[in-house]
Amino acid sequence: MSIIRQSWMLLLLLAATSYSGSLKASNDFVVVANPQAGIDKMSKDDVINVYMGRNRKLASGINAQPIDLESPLAEKANFYSVMVNKELPEISSYWARLMFSGQGSPPKQVMTTEQALEIVSNVKGAIAYIDRKKIDKRVKIVFDPLRS
Repeated sequence: MSIIRQSWMLLLLLAATSYSGSLKASNDFVVVANPQAGIDKMSKDDVINVYMGRNRKLASGINAQPIDLESPLAEKANFYSVMVNKELPEISSYWARLMFSGQGSPPKQVMTTEQALEIVSNVKGAIAYIDRKKIDKRVKIVFDPLRS
């Protein structure tokens, strides 16, 4: 095998390893809520029902306000893939149907994790999915996919 071909194969292998490693890191999310929301824990079904508009209240009775991340898009895609086993175009189609029929509206969209954390820390009914490494004292973890 020529040295050029070996070099290309090594580069492809490194790229594939790097890509799969970045996918694993983005899979490490938790769902957080405001500490004053009156909930300690949510089940996977609870989270799905709030994010898919099937349940508009948290278990405490407070109106739920789910927050969706626009950026990075990979985190949003990963959340919906892990939680409801759907791709983002399927989620968009789902919400288009519900909005057209007047049955609901999608979660509030924010651009960054910091914006999501800020909203959750200030709005009692807000919940958001956040990379585990970005959690701070302002919010409380209510669902961890690695522990459920």
